[in-house]
Amino acid sequence: MQHNALKELYIEELKDLYDAENRLVKAIPKMAKAASSHKLRSGFEEHLEQTRGQVDRLKEIFDNLGEKPTGKKCAGMVGIIKEGEEIMEEDFEGEVMDAALISAAQRVEHYEIAAYGCVRTWADLLGENEGSALLEKTLEEEKETDEKLTQLAEEINVQAKERGSGDEGEEDEEQPPRGKARGARA
Repeated sequence: MQHNALKELYIEELKDLYDAENRLVKAIPKMAKAASSHKLRSGFEEHLEQTRGQVDRLKEIFDNLGEKPTGKKCAGMVGIIKEGEEIMEEDFEGEVMDAALISAAQRVEHYEIAAYGCVRTWADLLGENEGSALLEKTLEEEKETDEKLTQLAEEINVQAKERGSGDEGEEDEEQPPRGKARGARA
């Protein structure tokens, strides 16, 4: 009986991921458009194609299970995307906006890494070898994307800091951070 309960959980979480990835297919182009860094914009565009491939992989897993991928809303991704949209509404410019976008994108990646790690483990336990292999590939892509974002952040965060300093010196150090911007260093 527990084996069936785990399979139900596995399928529900796959549906959650399917919804999340489809939401990202719509959100990533907005992030790419908001980026000023060519490297960051290209990274978003590359990840969009990767995300479309991940949707296809999930469809393949559902086909193998004889299940439909619909019927679940990913509340976690809805919230993460909403935060990203709020960041894009801030009046940050240039490298500062790019640093904020990286922060938002890394939240997405960390969420996906956790989710894909779980479903991949469950696929292993359930003997879903093909699903496990497909999920492992996706998990590795998400980790690589996170690492690329970290590398970009190391460059862009320095540029963002330099953009904010230089005019007033000590006065800039005394002012509290503005808006809802958060660090983008994974």
